[in-house]
Amino acid sequence: MSQAPLGTRLYRSVIRPVAFGMDPEKAHYRTMGLFGFGLSLPGMAGALKRSMDPGATPGDVTEVAGLSFPHRVGLAAGFDKDGRWLHELKAMGFAFVEVGTVTPKPQPGNPKPRLFRLKEDRGLINRMGFNNGGLDALIERLKRRPEGLIVGGNIGRNKVTPNERAADDYHTCFVGLHPHVDYFAVNVSSPNTPGLRELQDRAPLTALLQRLQEHNRAQEVQRPVFLKIAPDLTDVQLDDIVALVADTGIDGVIATNTTISRDGLQAPKAEVDAIGAGGLSGAPVRARSTEVVRYLRERGDFAIIGVGGIEDGASAREKVEAGADLVQVYSGMVYTGPGIVRDCLQGLR
Repeated sequence: MSQAPLGTRLYRSVIRPVAFGMDPEKAHYRTMGLFGFGLSLPGMAGALKRSMDPGATPGDVTEVAGLSFPHRVGLAAGFDKDGRWLHELKAMGFAFVEVGTVTPKPQPGNPKPRLFRLKEDRGLINRMGFNNGGLDALIERLKRRPEGLIVGGNIGRNKVTPNERAADDYHTCFVGLHPHVDYFAVNVSSPNTPGLRELQDRAPLTALLQRLQEHNRAQEVQRPVFLKIAPDLTDVQLDDIVALVADTGIDGVIATNTTISRDGLQAPKAEVDAIGAGGLSGAPVRARSTEVVRYLRERGDFAIIGVGGIEDGASAREKVEAGADLVQVYSGMVYTGPGIVRDCLQGLR
């Protein structure tokens, strides 16, 4: 059996054991800071990049919504909310990175602690609450984005903005980011902003997307628009999503966000109950997110980005076979490490 790449070995033997002894949110920032430091060292940078190079070939190129992706594997929103680590993430081999969720004004998010590991389940529970530095700060960072990396902008509303004015927040982010990102993800499915999921109802969502599309179509270059949906929608609600995509002319759906369900977990119930509210991601949502991808593909001819429980080649292939055009990882990065892009791409082949 061939030896794992250097980056994977370092992560699993040194970085992950230390990180898992820390608060998850603090570990996230320190781990990415450490990786960035490693890339700044001339002797280490080349070895790390070579170890994480997914070895993408011309045959891996995938055309989706008018964009040419070097391969199918990207990073979901939430990992790099403020666009701080785009150069590092490109070095890890991601074909695309979704920044955000960004809101018009900076906001601290929900009280800490707000990110929790479920190690037995290879999952995470978060109630971050759209913590981010705001639209203006993200735009400044995107002006220094690395060449060759496709960047998506995941947009939302501020917590203090009532739902009747939510469209204003989405529109502000859409207009501001339009010159700086390659596609948009409209996030109405986070469970951690009060009332947000109500926007998934067909009438308010149609009005919101039509308003964004009006601005989009008035630009010289139109950006693909995706809707990010929850895994907890019923079949009737999913049918509404299919009809809504056709009605508004958006390009596709990102399926799925985190779940509010706690069914089938291995972690002790007392531990899960003590954590409290939040969205569950990682391996526990894998099956349901795949079901949603398959349901949408059987009923709609639009682009689908599959996300939920992807941590290796088999789980990435499962999403594509269900009908996803592209896949995104998040929680799998925490448990698997930076070698996840290579693993997923090899499985997709």
